[in-house]
Amino acid sequence: MKNQMTLFDIGEASNTQSIINVASVPQRSPFRYPGGKTWLVPTVRQWLKQENRTVDELLEPFAGGGIVSLTAAFEKLADKITMVELDEEVAAVWEVILNGSNKWLADKIYTYDLTHANVKAELENPNKELRDIAFCTILKNRVFHGGILAKGSGMIKNGEKGKGITSRWYPKTLRDRILAIGYVKDKIEFLKGDAFHVLEQNLDNGNAYFFIDPPYTIAGKRLYTHYNIDHENLFRLTSLLKGKYMLTYDDTPEIRHLADKYNLQYRTIPMKTTLHYEKNEIIISDNFSWWREIDRR
Repeated sequence: MKNQMTLFDIGEASNTQSIINVASVPQRSPFRYPGGKTWLVPTVRQWLKQENRTVDELLEPFAGGGIVSLTAAFEKLADKITMVELDEEVAAVWEVILNGSNKWLADKIYTYDLTHANVKAELENPNKELRDIAFCTILKNRVFHGGILAKGSGMIKNGEKGKGITSRWYPKTLRDRILAIGYVKDKIEFLKGDAFHVLEQNLDNGNAYFFIDPPYTIAGKRLYTHYNIDHENLFRLTSLLKGKYMLTYDDTPEIRHLADKYNLQYRTIPMKTTLHYEKNEIIISDNFSWWREIDRR
């Protein structure tokens, strides 16, 4: 029986943590990803360094914006990194950056004339190759409300200081990030596929670290195309992993119940949403010997 924290203990543990200042974390991803984990990077570093050696393999089965995989690659925290993403649009970006034309994408973004008319024409073009899908994904991620790619999202109207769709369009920054990834991409394998299949195939991979960040139960439907996942099956698979893992979730009674059901250890950690609303999230791990207070300024 794994050591399960009580509700009182969880609250007590969370009081030793403070909200991370994301400005203190290197921004590696080309995405402004809803539900992204930049704020969690200092904690992830602790987790990856728990054995005081470079991790043999890191698997991120719900890659999304990929900040954990990119941090591990740039900071040499893992020898091999596997990113997995099912969403066609998000996957196209990673396929182009990691497996193909990252310079083309960087140059296209840098030289693009961002106007409503051009964006409309780009998005409505019916004859898209993979790299065109990748560019349109970055475009939507930067000019749509909250960076949301799911159906129903639309373009920013006013934006910051009335800048409209240019509010989050930083062509030089995006170009530089994409080109920088080119220097570490040999460490990263990208797979367009289903997270559950990858986890099932790696249940006995005792040398791997698994960073598992699925669509959450509450916000997932609003934020993601593939939001409807079997949360209980994910907990079941996680409980069977031979390697080390970190599973992140929203702090809800349903998630606490599943953690208890599958005898998984967890802690709470504070974060601040893009609307500056403070809340707790849950970190589930095979052990917490690595968990300690960190400077989160």
